[in-house]
Amino acid sequence: MIGGDGVVPKVLSMSEQKYLPVGRTLLAGKIISNYGQSSIDCVIRRISERGATLTTQSPLGIPQQFHLLIPGEGPPRPCKLIWQSGEELGLEFEFGEAAEDEALRRPAVPERRATDQLLRGHMLALKSALDEIRMGVILLDADLRAQFINREFRRIWALSDQMADSKPSFVALMYHGRDTGAYEIASADMDAYVAGRIREVRDGDTTPRDVRTTNGEVLRIQCAVLPNGGRMISYAYVTDIVRHSDELALLHAALDNLNDGVLLLDSDLRVQFLNQKLRQYWGVSMEEAARRPTYAELIANLPHPGAYPVAQGDVQEFLAARVEEVRSATPPVRDLWIADGRTMRIHCSITASGGRMLTYCDVTDLIRNAEILEKLATTDSMTGLFNRRHFLSLAEAEWSRFQRYQRPLSVLAIDIDHFKSVNDRYGHAVGDQAIVSVADACQQGRRASDIVGRFGGEEFAMLLPETDHAQAMIVAERLREAVAAHVLHVHKVQFRLTISIGVARATLSMSGIDALLRAADQALYQAKTEGRNRVAQWSPQFEPKLAAE
Repeated sequence: MIGGDGVVPKVLSMSEQKYLPVGRTLLAGKIISNYGQSSIDCVIRRISERGATLTTQSPLGIPQQFHLLIPGEGPPRPCKLIWQSGEELGLEFEFGEAAEDEALRRPAVPERRATDQLLRGHMLALKSALDEIRMGVILLDADLRAQFINREFRRIWALSDQMADSKPSFVALMYHGRDTGAYEIASADMDAYVAGRIREVRDGDTTPRDVRTTNGEVLRIQCAVLPNGGRMISYAYVTDIVRHSDELALLHAALDNLNDGVLLLDSDLRVQFLNQKLRQYWGVSMEEAARRPTYAELIANLPHPGAYPVAQGDVQEFLAARVEEVRSATPPVRDLWIADGRTMRIHCSITASGGRMLTYCDVTDLIRNAEILEKLATTDSMTGLFNRRHFLSLAEAEWSRFQRYQRPLSVLAIDIDHFKSVNDRYGHAVGDQAIVSVADACQQGRRASDIVGRFGGEEFAMLLPETDHAQAMIVAERLREAVAAHVLHVHKVQFRLTISIGVARATLSMSGIDALLRAADQALYQAKTEGRNRVAQWSPQFEPKLAAE
């Protein structure tokens, strides 16, 4: 290896190296050469009064004569390289005249010069680092003149090296951006924008500003005040952040204008977003929503007294159960009946982040319409009684219960006497009122568990659960008497109606509800043949016949 003075140090064998005695061991040192302008870190392995053994990461460039700085032991000591083996070096300290002559030959390096060189080195390292980052950086002095412009800034604003190295003012840089059409700003607003940015930098305003460039990028510009009165201005790409922020703002605006309520909760059931519909319902301001209350706090502080359809003493239990339902996301759909008569359908789902999304939809009209449709499908429009189809559906359920538990079950078959003559004499409008009158009597005479239906024309049926034969006869007779006692006043016509009723009770020998109805119809035929306006009970010896008018 050739040293700094052109002398090749001797490489000794390991046996020749043994004359250096082993002494203290240190951790770190510095090899200083080139009159103090070059230093190399090293690790001192062994040291004695005569010399030392040390290692360094790269022995290249180490001269034959240099100084070794040992921490805590005064000024650097002159020494001479006497052997080298890979990264390990052997040296001996120089004493007497040789060291003094070398010291005399070395020009004095002022302390200030060494400090300046150190600072210059740090500055070069800093500038090199700033040139590598993907962020535009300008360093300005107190007069807002550029002292350093990194490579990324030059690329962003298409700034030539000649202009960048000429230390332009910040004003010139701003007008360069304007003149090259780099800003996505209307021409009429450009001068005001440039003047505003210059004023903000001069005032040391550290508020981040976003600017859009004509190539579609978004830069976040931020100014920092330096200790020397200068400024450091950074230009960071935030295109994706701003795009996502814009998309999020657009989504929030869309959700705010929905007629349905939308609530987003995090995994701890704290509010992340509450749209306008729910803010109004819960009486929550945007500032209160921004404080991210818990779902439990949100539903517990409704401004409407008695908002929930439970007794006041049960509200806390109701709210606790509601929180657990949301936590478990079960059931995913729930209808909540509000005390003011509305029905809210709440959908709860688990988000990808482990939070919850709840939507609140007012389905009051939907449920009301469904109830209307169901009523139209199951009731007779003239009388309000169940129609034949729905009556038979309910009767099948009661028959299954009878078979399972063998509880008493009876049925009444009811028919208006001489109904055809009423129609012929008074007209169909009066006949319809006659049918409604009998239907009303059936409704008034029924118990809560009884099922009444219109089978068509002037025929009705009444199913009596938990009712034996004797009790059914009492119900039938009471109904017959009520109809016979009632005087109808229709279109200035007054008249009375009578009905005939057949009563049958369910037996285990019957095949089903149809057999029970046929038995009641046979009893009704008997009542008709015996003179009408009477009640007849079924007995197995009756032959199947249709009920006569």
